[in-house]
Amino acid sequence: MNQFMLFTPGPVNVAANVRLAIAKNDICHREAEFDDLLAGIEHKLLEMFEIKNKARYSAVVITGSGTAANEAMLSSVVGDKKVLILSNGEFGERLHKISDIHNANTFLLEFPWGQSIDVDVVKAFLNTHHMDVVVMVHHETCTGMLNPLQVIGGLAKSHGALFVVDCVSSAGAEAVDMEACNIAFCSSSSSKAIGSYAGLSFVVGETAEFEKLKHNPVKTAYLNLATFYAFMSARSQTPNTPGVPLFYGLDQALSNILLEGVSNRYAKIRRRARLLRRGMAKLGLKFLIDQKDMCSVLTTVVVPPNVDVGRLRQKLRECSIVIYEGKGCFKNKVFQVGNIGELSNRDIRVFLAALGEVLQGFQPVAQEKIAAVPLSPAHEAHDNSGVYAPAIAGT
Repeated sequence: MNQFMLFTPGPVNVAANVRLAIAKNDICHREAEFDDLLAGIEHKLLEMFEIKNKARYSAVVITGSGTAANEAMLSSVVGDKKVLILSNGEFGERLHKISDIHNANTFLLEFPWGQSIDVDVVKAFLNTHHMDVVVMVHHETCTGMLNPLQVIGGLAKSHGALFVVDCVSSAGAEAVDMEACNIAFCSSSSSKAIGSYAGLSFVVGETAEFEKLKHNPVKTAYLNLATFYAFMSARSQTPNTPGVPLFYGLDQALSNILLEGVSNRYAKIRRRARLLRRGMAKLGLKFLIDQKDMCSVLTTVVVPPNVDVGRLRQKLRECSIVIYEGKGCFKNKVFQVGNIGELSNRDIRVFLAALGEVLQGFQPVAQEKIAAVPLSPAHEAHDNSGVYAPAIAGT
């Protein structure tokens, strides 16, 4: 079977040395070899996040997807306190659903998909409601929107709240300055911009905040973050049997990033995104959000009125190219093109040529313009003045 070029935000095409790494010798996870492997991964994670004061931070690795890391944070960090979820897309909504299961005092500020989080609205809410924890997605993958870390982190700090961030699809591609942005905990995954296989996630956080978790009520057995930290800090171990080959893959992927240089890695991904966006714009395609608001990981493209997304994806698959389709209120209205993983500039040119040929195969619609993508009623809210007012929920 021919290898697919994965123009997706994850999983991605992995480097050859990552593919080889998962086939290393078998080891027991309760022996010194695994202790050394996990300790090395923790050090490399802190290096990738460019943390200056490494003694102040720790990292744990979980055998599970990025959602597992998010559930570990939301079930372990909040305790009986009040948590505010900021959402402007699918993954913000997922954070809210998870928190609602574990935390009785969960509140939601919901903004429309494809629109920025309104900082003034968040500020006004925090001025009138005491919150202990503020949670946000950094890169909202369903739209490609990059949400503001430093501003929201500053607001959380000024109101005495912990700041917890889902960095699942941004870590390894975008700068996440935990110290400057006052981030207490953040999560990510092995299979996206970091460039390894799916199946591992991790949480990086302030060591002092990890230490406090043992005093919180236990709400989950497998995903209890306090237990992961206790095993990691005491003996560089995991509490349950880990996916050892995946740890080898993650270790190699992190080594690749550090060898290349973190800033060089970010710059390369940005160059790919620019190349991709210039090429798609030349094909007459329009983007869902302004480029200044986009993450460098992917581009969300408005579907022309004459194009069927299913047929478009199938025709590209026949060229060994895989792209994402839209979700939720954007289903059949957008498609998404990622530019992470082992994709070269040549691969991008091949993709653009194939996309151009496939688009030409659709019958044109005369005198029609590409309409703005409407939001579903569930994601629209207005006050009597016609000015957007966020949905506010609390339990």
